Amino acid sequence: MKTISIELDKSQFVKILNKLDEDDKLEIFNELKKSLFLKRFNNLLKSTKTNELSIEEITMEVESVRKQRYENRKHSL
Repeated sequence: MKTISIELDKSQFVKILNKLDEDDKLEIFNELKKSLFLKRFNNLLKSTKTNELSIEEITMEVESVRKQRYENRKHSL
């Protein structure tokens, strides 16, 4: 396959995108989602990172809630 290179500014690129049919736009959209997912996910992790809770504290709380739910179910049967 022969390739060519062209330079476009952002507005030219957007104009070309707007001329595409819906299927092609969706294909490009899905590719962009895939390529941006990891970066966005890492940003989310960084924004929610905290030193206030340890994994042990979280585990203890989860186990406590599970035990309560189990006991509640057991008594309702």
